[in-house]
Amino acid sequence: MGKVEEFQELRPLLFSIAYRILGSVGEAEDAVQETWLRYDASRTRPASAKAFLSATVTRIAIDVLRSARVRREKYVGPWLPEPLLDDPYQDPARAAELADSVSMAALLLLERLSPLERSVFVLREVFAFGFDEIAAAVGRSEAACRQLLVRARRHMHEGRPRFEADRQDRQELARRFFEALTQGDVDGLQNLLSADVQLIGDGGGKAPQLARAVVGAENVARLLATVYPLMARIDITFEAHEVNGQPGALFRDRDGKILHILALDTLDGQIQTIRAVINPDKLSHLGPVADAWAVDQEVKQTRKTQ
Repeated sequence: MGKVEEFQELRPLLFSIAYRILGSVGEAEDAVQETWLRYDASRTRPASAKAFLSATVTRIAIDVLRSARVRREKYVGPWLPEPLLDDPYQDPARAAELADSVSMAALLLLERLSPLERSVFVLREVFAFGFDEIAAAVGRSEAACRQLLVRARRHMHEGRPRFEADRQDRQELARRFFEALTQGDVDGLQNLLSADVQLIGDGGGKAPQLARAVVGAENVARLLATVYPLMARIDITFEAHEVNGQPGALFRDRDGKILHILALDTLDGQIQTIRAVINPDKLSHLGPVADAWAVDQEVKQTRKTQ
C-alpha cells in the first residue's frame, strides 16, 4: 500500500482524534491536512503508519489548541463546539465511547482540561491507544501520561454528562419536541423540558444571540413557542438530524441556506439542555449559510404585523 492509500485509509481516525481535541471541524480538517504534508515530505516509511500519523495529528492539534484557548477567552458570549453531523470514524468495539465523547456536553467538559490532559484522555479513553503510543504522541514519559490521565479522568468524571440510553427513546422525545415547537405549544414544550433546562446560544458576536442562557422549563418553553412560529411564517424550515451524536435539527431559510443548528441533551424522558449554534463561522462547513441578521429583522417585522 502506498503513502496516499495508507493516509486515506486512516483519515477518518485522524479527523476524529483532531476534532475531539479541538472541538472545531475546520481546525481538525486543517490539522489532518498538515499531517499529510508532513507524512508526504518524510523520506522514511514508519513501521506503523497509524502510530506515526496519529502522533503527528495529535501534536499538531495540541499546538493549535494552545493558541485557540487564548482566542476562546475573548469569545463573545458562550462558546460551543462546531457541530458535527456525522463522525467519519466508526469502530463497533468502541461505539459507546465514540458516541459519548463527541457530544457537545462531553466536548465542553474536555475544554476544562489542559491540552496535554485532553489529548491523553482522548487517545486512551476514546481510541484505546497504548501508553507507549500516547507517550510518543505527546512527548512525555509513560508514567507522566498515566498521571495526566488520572487528572483528566477526575475532571471528566466529576461532570460527565448522562444521556438517554435508548436511541429510539431519544428520537421520539426529539420528534415530540420539534412538533410542539412548530405548533407554538407552550404546554407541550414545557412537559418535555426538565425543570432546570437551559437554552444556550452561540452567535460569537456574528449573529443574533441570547444575552445569557435561558433557564427553567416555563421560560424556555415560552421563548421557543413565541419565536419559532414567527420563523415558520417567513418560511424557515428544519430537518431532524443527529448533531454530535445527539438528537437535533438543522434550520434553513427560504433559500435552503443554513440558519442555525439545535442540539438536544435528553435524560429520563426529558430535555436537559438545548444548544443553538448560530455563529456563521461554525456552520460554513455544512454548506451555504443564511444571513441571520436579515432573518432576525424579518421575524421582528412579522411580529409587528400580528
